[in-house]
Amino acid sequence: MAINCSALPENLLESELFGHERGSFTGASAQRIGRFEVANDGTIFLDEIGELSRQLQAKLLRVTQDGRFQRVGSNTEIQTNARILAASNRNLEEEVKAGRFREDLFYRLNVIELNIPPLRERREDILPLAHHFVSELTHGRARFSSSVAECLERYSWPGNVRQLRNVIDWLLIMAPGDTAEPVHADMLPNEITAIAPSVVKWDKASEIMTLPLRDAREVFEREYLLAQVTRFGGNISRTASFVGMERSALHRKLKSLGVFGSERALKVGT
Repeated sequence: MAINCSALPENLLESELFGHERGSFTGASAQRIGRFEVANDGTIFLDEIGELSRQLQAKLLRVTQDGRFQRVGSNTEIQTNARILAASNRNLEEEVKAGRFREDLFYRLNVIELNIPPLRERREDILPLAHHFVSELTHGRARFSSSVAECLERYSWPGNVRQLRNVIDWLLIMAPGDTAEPVHADMLPNEITAIAPSVVKWDKASEIMTLPLRDAREVFEREYLLAQVTRFGGNISRTASFVGMERSALHRKLKSLGVFGSERALKVGT
């Protein structure tokens, strides 16, 4: 059983953890079985335990000591044999020193400690995690260029693995529909590309050098025409005049190159 201790107000969290009796408070129309009771002979995971109030910490302390608790509104004690796993993004030793977390509860919970460093301190994990998320979300069909990999490794990831997962989601949304074409660095969010502008600048050029002439020409045409259409605010007539093509011919060319199907050019067809 898992519960996020930061997601609920104190009165509701107490009910979630220990349960309540009918009529014990306003809205308690029926008896509720708490997570500790359900998790008997199993495991309960308390995520963000550093967010617990001092009052709930005291009630949790007794559970860790003898496995006993009472439902809200009850005088009957219930025994549980649940194993407790707890996690926090705070330094609980510092919280103890600051008086925000009970020292006795800390030592009751701190039997086996697993310290997971922030992602910026284990950069060797960034690409394996990124490839895992890509494989999970696309069943292995999508891939990204070497420049994307370099940008991901250089970034500091203040939001850790959750932020990396969100960026991979972003990349797959911004990527062309054709999964045969790799995802390029210019599709990354600005805060990530800002750390390596030269990598982004030469991404397409280095990719073209690995392609046969026909495919390289197509990549160049698509990027060139997309840049020109963007330059003229999506105005096809002005773009056609500048690049020296008939408007209808440019429209057909853009369509054949897949520009109108790109998330990056949704405004082009106006």
